Formats: sequence, C-alpha cells, structure tokens
Amino acid sequence: MVNRNLIRSLESDPSLKAVFQAAMGDATETIVTEIENESDFDVNKIVNGRIVRIDNETVLVDVGYKSEGTIARDEWDEHEEPPQVGQTIQVLIEEVEDETGMADDPHGRVRLSKRKAEKILQWEKMMKTVQEGQVVTGTVTRKIKGGLLVDIGVNVFLPASQVDIRRPGDIGDYIGRVVQCEVLKIDEARRNIVVSRRSLIEKQREEDREQLLGELEVGQLRKGVVKNIADFGAFVDLGGIDGLLHITDMSWERIGHPSEMVSIDQEIEVMILHIDREKQKIALGLKQKQSNPWDNVEAKYPVNSKVRGTVVNVMSYGAFVKLEPGIEGLVHISEMSWTKRINHPSELVQIGDEIEVVILAVDRNGQQLSLGMKQTQENPWTTVGDRYPIDSIVKGKVRNLTNYGAFIELEEGIDGLLHVSDMSWTRKISHPSEMLEKGQQVECKVLSVDQERRRIALGLKQLDQDPWAHDIPNKYQPGQVVRGKVTKITNFGVFVGLEDGLEGLLHISELADHKVENPEEIVKVGEEIEVKILRVDSDERKIGLSRKRVEWAEEVEAHPQAAPTSAPSIPASELKGGVGHSSGPLIQPIKPASNSRQAEPDSPEESEPSE
Repeated sequence: MVNRNLIRSLESDPSLKAVFQAAMGDATETIVTEIENESDFDVNKIVNGRIVRIDNETVLVDVGYKSEGTIARDEWDEHEEPPQVGQTIQVLIEEVEDETGMADDPHGRVRLSKRKAEKILQWEKMMKTVQEGQVVTGTVTRKIKGGLLVDIGVNVFLPASQVDIRRPGDIGDYIGRVVQCEVLKIDEARRNIVVSRRSLIEKQREEDREQLLGELEVGQLRKGVVKNIADFGAFVDLGGIDGLLHITDMSWERIGHPSEMVSIDQEIEVMILHIDREKQKIALGLKQKQSNPWDNVEAKYPVNSKVRGTVVNVMSYGAFVKLEPGIEGLVHISEMSWTKRINHPSELVQIGDEIEVVILAVDRNGQQLSLGMKQTQENPWTTVGDRYPIDSIVKGKVRNLTNYGAFIELEEGIDGLLHVSDMSWTRKISHPSEMLEKGQQVECKVLSVDQERRRIALGLKQLDQDPWAHDIPNKYQPGQVVRGKVTKITNFGVFVGLEDGLEGLLHISELADHKVENPEEIVKVGEEIEVKILRVDSDERKIGLSRKRVEWAEEVEAHPQAAPTSAPSIPASELKGGVGHSSGPLIQPIKPASNSRQAEPDSPEESEPSE
C-alpha cells in the first residue's frame, strides 16, 4: 500500500531537494530543455528536418526528436531533384511514438510526409492571395466525379455544370487545357475551392451582348457559329448573343431536320430578320440571302398549264409535288383520278415518283399551289351521255345498298342510282335488299343522265311494261269480287294482297256495315277474305276494296241509301273506298311537301290519311 503522507513529506523536504540537485548538476537543465523541445512535436505540424540517410524505400530525417523520422522514397517525383544527405526540408509530422511505441514502426521512428507539407504550405500561400470572386488561371489535370480538377497552384474543383454555358458532351475533352475561372467558394476548414468557368463566359457574353444589340439592325448580314441544333432550328452565336435560325428560314426547299443544312461549330453567314431588344431575342434567316422563287410563280406556272414534278411527301389528304427547289404544290386526293375510289394517295403515288400535273390555282402570298393529276386525262363524265344514252339497256354490278336505292357500277368510277321507286311497278319496297344483294349483276334501263352533277338514274321496272296501263285495269274491274290475303292492318284500314306485288286498300269504313273502331276486331293478318273491287286508279296506282259490299246487290250499290240502316249514310262522293266520281282520287291524301323520289314514303300507310 502506498504511503501518500510519506510522499508529501519527501516532496516538501528542502534537504532532500538539495541533495538531488547536487547529484544531477547541469543534466537537469538539459533534460528540461529536451522535454520542452519534444512538447513542440505535435501531430499535423510542419517542422524543418535534415536528411541523415537515404535507403531504397525510405529517407531518414532528423527533426530534433529523440528518434529520427522516415519519409517514403516515392514522395519525390521523377521531375524533382533526388534527396541529398544533409539537405534541409520541411515535413509534416503524421505520427509520433507514444509510451508503448508505434504499432506500425518496429524501430519506433516518427512518420513524416514531405508531399503533404508542401501541399499545406501551398494552400496557406494560396489563401493569402485568392479570394471569392477572383479570376484564376490553371490547367485541367483530371476528370473526377461531378466535374474536373484544375491546378492553379493547388487543385480546385470545377463542377461539370460550370464548365460552359451549355454542358459539353464529354468534359474529359478539357483535360490538359488552360482555363480561366472565377472563384465561387472557399472552404478553409476543408481546404476546398470551387471555381466556375461558366460565370466568366456569361459575364463576358453579357458585355458583348449589350454592345452587339446596339450594333445590330434588321436586314444586316452577320457571321456566326452554330452552337446548338434542335428539331425546330439552330442557335447561332453572333459573338455574344445567340440568335434562332428557324428550320423554315433555312431553305426555300422542304427540309426534314436542321442538321441537313448546318452542323455544330460551323461558321455561317445569316441575315437579321427580327430583333426583340427587350427580350434580347434575334430571329435569323439563311434562305433570305437568296431571291424568293415565289416572286414570279404566277408567270412561271400559269393556271391550266401542264408541268412535271417529283413527289416529296404523301399524306392522308394528298401528295406534295416539288416543281423546282423551293416550289411545291399539293395534289389533293380528290384531284387524283376521275373514276378510281382512292382511300389513300399512296395507292397511286409514292415518294420519289415523277408525275405530270396541271396547275389548278396559284396563291403567291400564301406560297401555295393547287395541282391536279386527273386533269391530265380526259374526264369520262364528259362523254358519259354518249356511252349511256337515255332508254338504253345497261348491265352493272350492285356496288352499294342504301335506304333509298342501290348504286350500280357501270364501269370503274361510273355509278348509276337505282331508286327503290324504280325497282317494281307493283311491289311496295321498303329497302333495296328485298330485291337486290351486293355484288349481284343486274340489267337496267337508263332513265336520265346529269353530266354536270355526275349522276345517272337507272330503272329496273322500266324493263317491263307498266301493268297499270292495261293489265291491271283489265283484270280487276269495279264490282268484281276477288279473294285476297290480309298483308297489313293500319288504323285507317287493311291492305289486301291480290297477287304477287299487288295490293288493294280495304278502308276501315268498308270493313263492315257497322262502325269499326279497330280493324283487328274484324280481320287478322294472313287471313284470306273476299272483297269487291270498288275502283282501279291507274294514275295513282291504287285499288279500292270493300268487304261489306260483297253481298250487296247491284241496285243497292247503285243506291247506297237502300243499304242496311245500321251503317251511317255517307254521300257517294265521300266514300273512302273510292266509288265516287270517276274523275276524283281513290282517297283524299294530304299533299306532300315535295314530289322528289327521295321524299316518297317507305310504307303504304304513310300515303293514306287516318280516319
């Protein structure tokens, strides 16, 4: 156990202290001096040292410590003078031995660095001369993550975004180049400096821009360098300010991409088209240096003249044809053929085809030409009347069916219309599909030809004689009793089929002696009944029938007032069945607004008035 009281008494004993000093003498002062000197050897401190020995891998340096320090031999670069024994150098103390000795140095030597000392000294020197915002010059040494290292005496960081106004494709191309930069930020704690080359360029460009804007005038020719190319045009550096050379101002001809006309870093001469001094925007032109080919287009390409050109583009609505550099016209799809039905222009022309066209219209101000291909050939409709005279019999194929008729193709591109009303003399046709089908070959008669409107009217029933002229009036006489089948029941009466395609109207007032509210109470569709012919109207193509008069005697018909009293007395001139005056109509229909074929009713009841 330690006796601390004894230790305190010995420390305060003056006689013991005198004995110790007499024994040690001057050695005490030497030891104290050495201890004080060793206290100056702190890690990361720069001291002077003297080279005492040089080996293959290390250099031994005396820095005044109790043991020498070592420096790696490779800290001397090849371009430096090799180390010499006795030479004095400045070094950085990286590590010193402690009470247990150094773990990585079996000799217990101090680890030193000459290279780090030089860098620190350079940094300290740089800090005395460099400030933020200052312009420095250095050499790009290597590419690192995010940018470049520039040697200005110490390595500084140049971010990739600060290399140029527009970031280059490969910043590695700057390695070895001497560049001027502006110091953006200094971090003394981390010994880091960030610089920018872009900021210098922008400042210089701003000065040049102000000066250049004062000099530029619309119509001037200026030389510039292409800096960037986009789909819509190219940006040209005029020497401090960029102008836009739009793709439409590059050539009077059609071009697909600006790269067809210019390339990056190419020097070109352009014309100043427009200057916006407030927004500092300049519009440039290349084609304006040459004369506009549209200036004399009307004289060179008069309307109705035939010219040859090359197809340069095909769209869904037509084809663009180049007549000469800078002059193009459109052949609309409707102007490609007189007769062919074209779904897309590519069915007739392809890019690169050389074709003959006719000038249809010229718009010099709008720089547009309307061209036609079909006009180079004879219009077949001008002679269609000669080929298809009225009353001639023609053959064709059913090309299309509509609600109002069928289109019959007589030849390629020439169709005639067979209206539903011209399909049968006797049948009431609701839709052409009741008689025809698509692709069927039919024979028709030409009814009319309208060359101007390009229409031909055809008839099917006109191939036969009109049965209403003689056959039907002779076969069905008033007063005759016939049998027929109920085909349709309406609110005003019943239609009775007398033979194929021939119907008569049995009005509701002629169904029975008593008043009938609903015809279906008396007859049913499909039922065969006996009826009496009241009247045959060849002009209206209608037959009036009666069911209640079947059993009437002739004298009763002659004097309707003698009929059974259960039925109301109706004047002969107002009988719905049509037994009135021979010159009157079978029934009294409402006059239609139009007598055109398309306005005809699709069903018989639409032509009859309701009760």
